[in-house]
Amino acid sequence: MPALERAIVIVLDGVGVGQAPDADRYGDAGANCLSNCARATGELRLPVMGSLGIGNVTPIAGTPPVEQARGVFGRLDEAAAGKDSTTGHWELMGVTLHDPLPTYPHGFPADLVARFEAAIGRGTLGNKPASGTVIIQELGEEHMATGKPILYTSADSVFQLAAHEEIIPLEELYQMCETARGLLTGKNAVGRVIARPFIGEPGHFTRTAHRRDFSLEPPAPTLLDKLKDAGYEVRAIGKIEDLFAERGLTKSNHTGTNEAGMAAALDEAGQAFRGLLFVNLVDCDQLYGHRRDPQGYAQALETIDAWLPRMLDQLGPRDALFITGDHGTDPTYKGTDHTREAVPLLGVGAPITPNINLGARGSFADLGATLAEAFGVGPLESGTSFAREIGLV
Repeated sequence: MPALERAIVIVLDGVGVGQAPDADRYGDAGANCLSNCARATGELRLPVMGSLGIGNVTPIAGTPPVEQARGVFGRLDEAAAGKDSTTGHWELMGVTLHDPLPTYPHGFPADLVARFEAAIGRGTLGNKPASGTVIIQELGEEHMATGKPILYTSADSVFQLAAHEEIIPLEELYQMCETARGLLTGKNAVGRVIARPFIGEPGHFTRTAHRRDFSLEPPAPTLLDKLKDAGYEVRAIGKIEDLFAERGLTKSNHTGTNEAGMAAALDEAGQAFRGLLFVNLVDCDQLYGHRRDPQGYAQALETIDAWLPRMLDQLGPRDALFITGDHGTDPTYKGTDHTREAVPLLGVGAPITPNINLGARGSFADLGATLAEAFGVGPLESGTSFAREIGLV
């Protein structure tokens, strides 16, 4: 019998626990989401995650280390090149990209933009790296006057299209993104095409929760594929379906905020099923990390921490819950981009031996490999299982 009946994996989007070993190559030396956020706000109180050992992983003012952790704890260093959600989530589920996805620090090639504009029947504005909240203020009025979508990118492998919902309806914006996804192949196969709708008047534009991501498909079977093929349920909350191009899932709820994601996750955890509940909570990254707002970032984390006991109460005798991240977005760091960091690894549940320090693991994929072994569906393409170390074998 497999060691687990159910596993719940909660990804705290944009939450890191200190610079990766190669952070200097990315210009991210000194980044540490949790330590720096706590220092900037005075303290960061995470008593539930603290009891699982998060304060043992990295120094956090307000959340000290514990002698006897209720769970297992450690950090995962990313083996893949890059620092974005696509590569991070894929690696967590056992597929590691050793060649970085393409990025465009000077904007997209003119011939590619021309083909895209011809396909959608209108021109574009921008075509440069930019903060999404800044570029809609800069070009939003011109967009409303011309009907041209705003095209921009970032330090990540993304092709982003922003449009006012009253100028380009959501379904039309999504279709434009589908068109872009079809064009972005080969050397231009970006990780994600992202629809970025907004509303409001010039000088007062705000993005809405109707964002959608159109991802590449993973190049190899992930844990999600393996579980689904073996007859397990794979239930996704948040942007998981986008990041995996809807592959390997049996059910999905595309929530757009932490509040909605936490409510949906609690509802799913209260149901009987065999398999994986995979949850992305996006606010630390989307609302606070990129905007370099440590106060908002801290509040979001503390709200998640206060919600966790309700999730833990849903665990049965053969269930386990893991908390991790997909990359850093240090809310105190320079710029507005992701930061190359290790991510937390916390695990708890009746089948798991508590108070084990897993140290620094060499790949995010170690979590996927562990779950694959515990469910009896391994091995995966990459990752080293720690199932035996924590009592799951």
